[in-house]
Amino acid sequence: MKIGFVGLGIMGKPMAKNLIKAGFDVVVTTHKQEVIDEFVALGAKGAKNAADEVKQGCDVIITMLPNSPQVREVTLGAGGVVEGGKSGITVLDMSSIDPVESQKISAELEKSGIELLDCPVSGGEPKAIDGTLSVMAGGKKESFDKFLPVLKAMASSVVYVGPIGSGNVAKLANQMVVAANIGVVAEALTFAKKAGTDPRLVYEAIRGGLAGSTVMDAKAPMMLSGNYEPGFRIKLHIKDLTNALNAAHAINMPVPMTAHMMEVMQELMNHGEENCDHDDIIKYYERMTGVSIAEA
Repeated sequence: MKIGFVGLGIMGKPMAKNLIKAGFDVVVTTHKQEVIDEFVALGAKGAKNAADEVKQGCDVIITMLPNSPQVREVTLGAGGVVEGGKSGITVLDMSSIDPVESQKISAELEKSGIELLDCPVSGGEPKAIDGTLSVMAGGKKESFDKFLPVLKAMASSVVYVGPIGSGNVAKLANQMVVAANIGVVAEALTFAKKAGTDPRLVYEAIRGGLAGSTVMDAKAPMMLSGNYEPGFRIKLHIKDLTNALNAAHAINMPVPMTAHMMEVMQELMNHGEENCDHDDIIKYYERMTGVSIAEA
């Protein structure tokens, strides 16, 4: 199986490398020649754009891009997948985008005999590097089954969720939960400090009970150490929550907790913290209370 990969950023680059390690024939494209050269040295081939990847005989094109407009451009625009002029191929869009847009792009691709699966990921850069991402997939079940080995080369958990758009619904649900979870962890630890109790000891006391979570164990130690180096940037979480709000409003559903976390993250952006990790939410509470939980 020959795979074209578009989007060699923080996440896409290690994902593409894991496909090469798994023995797949990979063709990559990017604006940075040095990155193409790096992949050629690993055994991949380079391409000018997605259309060129298709013309080089790729059976599947994987996209890992910032948002809906970029996915639409790479699939339907100039130099895109459709321009490659080959029906019967499949696009695995592993970007996190609006599920409504996934459905629209899929409908346009179908006119050219091209199928789309929406397969967003969760886990951040560390899990992209070690190949243990979580994938949530939407589209035709038989196509999901066909490309499951491809997805498993990049992930330890791959779950079929339903028809096209369902993968991004699951990803947005994930981001809604993560945002609210980080927010309440930050609030609770700030409460502990302001009440005169050591927030690290409170974290240790509650992490093994019902309040414990993967999010708490990943983010509470970062908050306590004052580490805001990005694993997942605030500006990317804002993008996901924007898509979540748009998708929720499209089905007339109120999502007040998601909306609140969007406002919290907008406050962080207003303080120039959009490139910080989303554990930076703790600074929102620090500014409100004048109390910092970061250990000296």
